[in-house]
Amino acid sequence: MGRAIEALAADHAVDVVAMLGRGDAIDRDTLGGAQVAIEFTEPAAALANLRACARVGCPVVVGTTGWGAPDAALRAELDTARARVLVAANFSLGVNALLGVVGRLAAVLTEAGFASHLVETHHAAKKDAPSGTALALADAVAADVGREVQRPEITSVRVGAVPGTHTLIFDAPFEQLRVTHEARDRRVFASGALVAARWLAADRPPGVYTMQDVLAPTTGAAEV
Repeated sequence: MGRAIEALAADHAVDVVAMLGRGDAIDRDTLGGAQVAIEFTEPAAALANLRACARVGCPVVVGTTGWGAPDAALRAELDTARARVLVAANFSLGVNALLGVVGRLAAVLTEAGFASHLVETHHAAKKDAPSGTALALADAVAADVGREVQRPEITSVRVGAVPGTHTLIFDAPFEQLRVTHEARDRRVFASGALVAARWLAADRPPGVYTMQDVLAPTTGAAEV
């Protein structure tokens, strides 16, 4: 992802001033005066990297999945640091547009008796299963339903070099609806992360943001 971001940076009018790897310290010097950091590492490192960026006052876009999400204690810590953070399980603009509408679709179909299931497929080297995107889609299905409903079960497939495919299935006795997003190239995530980085580097108030805020610029930050 780091190499993909570097390759696409110029297309987004972004200058890459530093690239840090495993074992590199995160401080003002190593960040090279960056206006925003983009964190794509691994679950065991993501939280420490986020905190390090917050301590030195550098806004950070976090794309690593599998480490959880900002809980109350972390939000309080980020609030004290007046940090600007954007966390997303997936930076694809298409996926995030889907997340914005799938809850309403689910509300109608679940009320009509449709059952739901989610199938997500990724490359064999992906460490977390289900994917962060699958979990976000499952949450979106349950969130907007006007009565108590079980989140859809998730089937995770890890095979080959698949960048990422998510299929949400709504099934009824006489019909079935499938909604699929297919990433054809992992560069889609790098491109979306650069969009998010430019957005966060603008004059945003401190807070924890998501890609939904990027797609709807008038939306305020989540409370921290």
